[in-house]
This record gives sequence, structure tokens and C-alpha cells, in this order.
Amino acid sequence: MKMALGETFGTKKAKKAIRDATENAITRRGGAALDAGELALMESLKDATAGMATREELQAAIDKAKPVPRGNYNAADIDEVYLPEDIIGQEVLRAIPVRDWQKDVKHGKAIQLTSRFVAHRLNRVAAHSEAVQRLRVLRYLLWLINFWHAARPGSGRDRGLHKLPPQKTWKASLQPAPDVVLEDIRQKFSDNGIMRKFHVDLLMTHCCVFASIVDNFEVNMLDLREDLKLEQREMSQYFKEIGAQVKSQKVDNRQEVFGKLTLPLVFPETRQRARKRK
Repeated sequence: MKMALGETFGTKKAKKAIRDATENAITRRGGAALDAGELALMESLKDATAGMATREELQAAIDKAKPVPRGNYNAADIDEVYLPEDIIGQEVLRAIPVRDWQKDVKHGKAIQLTSRFVAHRLNRVAAHSEAVQRLRVLRYLLWLINFWHAARPGSGRDRGLHKLPPQKTWKASLQPAPDVVLEDIRQKFSDNGIMRKFHVDLLMTHCCVFASIVDNFEVNMLDLREDLKLEQREMSQYFKEIGAQVKSQKVDNRQEVFGKLTLPLVFPETRQRARKRK
């Protein structure tokens, strides 16, 4: 078998050594050292495989290439898996204004919103002064939804792509987002104003994660699905991509679909299942 491998995959040096060893018909006794051909073959295979990644490294590369938010998949608690400061970034997260929302909610002022999901949760989240980070996540989610609404599907040669309108137009729909937030969203979810499938999937999975954070890791998908204009099958798949369990249950005499994040996370087959840290 070693000889056959060497003849097929070995270097010229290895093949020559194998032929020489065969012609000389040197027979080894048990426990003897490898012959010249085997040594040459082993050396060539060692060189060929030196740069190959381990299984864990290959899996990490696959995970990194998937359009999902960065997660700590070895976390012991579910609220440590997807951290807003890691996904959004500390600087961008701190730049998201929420004081105006807190003030308006406190005084019972109506806030005009373009998202059902955000509108149905704003009062609950903003009423708690200690939930500032969650409120920032909620506003970032609103801007992602508006960013998606601003994009227009391509046609003809651009079919399958989504294009942003002129910068002035889409930025206006994300007001009052600071420039650092606008640039962060543009760079993460488009390539010079073009949203390819990867960007679209990445935006959708981010929305699923942020919705999960706001809803304590169990989301009724209805509002978010309506906001993102997705079919239920598509919405469910995006929740599965972030490791959520998808289940249907009755709410007010109608069936609703929920995405729940719980440890251990359950991912589609291409990703290893995350386990609790012991």
C-alpha cells in the first residue's frame, strides 16, 4: 500500500527510491528500520500535509465564513453567547443614542416607528433605566430593518442583488444614527452599496440575534417576519442558523412560530453543536 501511494502521489525523489528498493528486493525483518523508499515516501507525505489544517481549524474557518454574527460558542450561559459589544463593537454601541427614546417614553410621547417589532417592545425596554444596552440593541435593529427597506432588488444582470439608493436617501431613513453607526452598517452589510446574498443573509441573522437579545432569547417571529418581509420558512431558517430551536405553539387561539436560544445551541449540519463549558 505504501509503495502504491508513493508511486501515485510521491515526489520524483520518492518514486525513484521506491523503484530502487523494489529492484534490490531487500527484505526487512520484524522491527527493522524503514527502507529508503518508505523513508522517502514518509518524508514526502510529511511535507505535503505540513500545511493542512486540523479538523477544528477547518471547522473554525467554515464558521467564520458563514453569514452569522460572531458568537462565543463555548459560553456557559445563553446570555454570554451573543454579546452586543462583540457583534456591534464597543465604539459603535456606545454611539447609539437612546436618551431621546427614554425621555419620550417617560412622558408618554408617541414615537413614530417603521418596525412592528420595535414598536411593540419599545415601551417595555425603555421603561427600565438599567436596560440601556438592550435599548441600544433595539435601536440598532431598527436601523438594520430600515437599511433593508431602503435597498432595492436588482433585475436583469443584477438579479439576486440588492442596491442601495443614493447615500443621502438611505442615510435619511436611518436618522438620527451617528456617522460612525451609518458607516458600520454600510461596511458590514454591503459592498459599495451592493448587497449580495452573503450580505442579505448576514443582515437577517443579525436581526434574529438582536431580536433574541431584546426578547430574552425566545422570539415570536411574527413581528420580525413582517418587518423583514420574509416567508415563514425563510425566517425559521435564519433562526436555525444562529443556533435557535424553532417551535410552533398556540397564542390567543392561533399558531405562532417561536425561535428560542438555549444551551446547547443546535445548528444546521455544517456547524458543530456548541456545548456547555464544564
